[in-house]
Amino acid sequence: MSLQATIDAIARPDEEAGARAQAELDGKTKPRRSLGRLEELAVQLAGIGIENGRATAVVAAADHGYADEGVSAYPAEVTGQMLEVFASGGAAASVLARTLDVELLVVDAGVATSQHDPRIRAVRIGAGTANATRGSAMSRSDALAAIEAGVRLAGELAPSTSIVALGEMGIGNTTAASALHAALLDVPPAAVCGRGTGLDPEGVRRKIQVVERALAANPARPDPVDALAALGGFEIALLVGVALGAAAERLAVVLDGFVVGAAALVAARLAPASVGYMVAAHLSPEPGHRLGLDALGLRPLLDLELRLGEATGALLAVPLLRSAIAIHAEMATFAGAKVTDADR
Repeated sequence: MSLQATIDAIARPDEEAGARAQAELDGKTKPRRSLGRLEELAVQLAGIGIENGRATAVVAAADHGYADEGVSAYPAEVTGQMLEVFASGGAAASVLARTLDVELLVVDAGVATSQHDPRIRAVRIGAGTANATRGSAMSRSDALAAIEAGVRLAGELAPSTSIVALGEMGIGNTTAASALHAALLDVPPAAVCGRGTGLDPEGVRRKIQVVERALAANPARPDPVDALAALGGFEIALLVGVALGAAAERLAVVLDGFVVGAAALVAARLAPASVGYMVAAHLSPEPGHRLGLDALGLRPLLDLELRLGEATGALLAVPLLRSAIAIHAEMATFAGAKVTDADR
């Protein structure tokens, strides 16, 4: 499905179904709205049409030309090395996915070194992006190819899953996310640049300068795909497509941290209705994450000071979605249990 056809297929969640769910929750054996945000989550999921907790985590990886500028505490080759750790089951996301009974799909969206492990899905748009401080990180056609690959991936997952948790991995990608947040939210780089994988204060200052140079090299791009191509990464672009494709398939989209937040901002600019399918899993310590979530109108479910990425926060939120579904479906009603309802 093309990008435009996908956007056209995204309808807002069913408000009437959500209202029915809230009325049903109000009839459960508890004080009205006493389960707080868990009820809000159940209503959102009912509006989407989610009836079970089958979940898949998509972790997309790619390399970035930003890494040439010394913006990470880790060398660029770590991206490819970590893919093998994911595939072998040793990464944090791998452990959480096993523990929580979530399928884990690891995708090479554009890692510099080719991956030959059959456990890694190859959707390789290129061998990493160019250095955005010197011009566009990728071409518009490559950005569109990555988005449409993500749309196809969501369509492939739709028959067997209801919840898609998004994650990423790529040395230099918090710089790409910072640049996208700065451009899309029209805020200074200092407002959105943080420690990433563990930079010291001097490293953060250097990152701010790199983002300033990237923005100068790529003047304002009002079109979200152009902004993504100029400043983003292959994995971010692929996750834009997964988010849009999942919304078109009426799947819940669980957002991980700051980098996934950049993909969500682009998706929301392309298809505002897609935000109704998004659940913010957690709040990252990256300063730009809250700004991005505020722009999306989303409140995070968790605040565990996670800054790993890799879908770890999104995976930890999946049990909350499952719990909301179960409460709605299985909790007794006042009438059914013959319990006096003090609120009536």
